[in-house]
Amino acid sequence: QVQLVESGGGLVQAGGSLRLSCAASGRTFNMYTMGWFRQAPGKEREFVAAIIWSGSMTTYFADSVKGRFTISRDNAKNTVFLQMNSLKPEDTAVYYCAAKLIGTYNVRSTTNYDNWGQGTQVTVSS
Repeated sequence: QVQLVESGGGLVQAGGSLRLSCAASGRTFNMYTMGWFRQAPGKEREFVAAIIWSGSMTTYFADSVKGRFTISRDNAKNTVFLQMNSLKPEDTAVYYCAAKLIGTYNVRSTTNYDNWGQGTQVTVSS
């Protein structure tokens, strides 16, 4: 198991930027797929981005954020980042960090992750 703590959320105007961080406990951080998900009020939790390190970095993005968000990780600091640019009001949600040991599964599915952070609120005003 790994403990996850998100930070960096807040209130920003449309068109602005935020960077979320997720700090993970444990010594085997590099063995985990790290994902970001979000949940808006009244909606299901949805995939935002994921990153895997297996000798090289592989990243995945939801179509709704492609070209605006980037995901990165610092394995030495056990931290994953979500850089969010050109934010839109529809990006408003609680953002969650998630982790699962690297394997063969759909990284876009919430049900495949077994470690979750507490979430951080992102609010984008119009």
